[in-house]
Amino acid sequence: MNYKPKDGFPYYFELAKNNSLRAIFKEIPTIEILQNIGEEKAGFRYEPDKWNIKQIVGHITDHERIKMFRAFQLSRNESVQLWGYDQELLVKNSRFEELSLQSLLTDFMNVRKSSISFIDTLSEHQLKRKAMAQQLEITLEEFLRSIAGHEKHHLKIIQKRYQLE
Repeated sequence: MNYKPKDGFPYYFELAKNNSLRAIFKEIPTIEILQNIGEEKAGFRYEPDKWNIKQIVGHITDHERIKMFRAFQLSRNESVQLWGYDQELLVKNSRFEELSLQSLLTDFMNVRKSSISFIDTLSEHQLKRKAMAQQLEITLEEFLRSIAGHEKHHLKIIQKRYQLE
């Protein structure tokens, strides 16, 4: 299937459908790509109403925190709404622009380590548990893949719109 970014979950899943879950979460080169850009470039916006790179890193980290907690709930068979939160509100009420890019990347790496640790605890049975995401019934494994796909989506935007070499 060919999904567009506005399709949310299906599009994110398509971006992260290959390899094991652990490999997918370890292979995304976000840190390697962003750790050497300067603070000035990290504050750049390609349009006035778009987030800068620091805000995008903070958003990716927030997204993973939120979604991993929901994945945890689903893994334990708790009824949970998998999709949706107000990303604009979260970014608006953050301190991302005040923090250094390095501190945001460190926070992201810590969240990622926690995510991988959680993934390592899951059984095949847990990964097959289902819940609703938007109008789709999905497995926990698909939901976890969508978290990595969301990051890949934003990394593509950063590489394209922020002209990183």
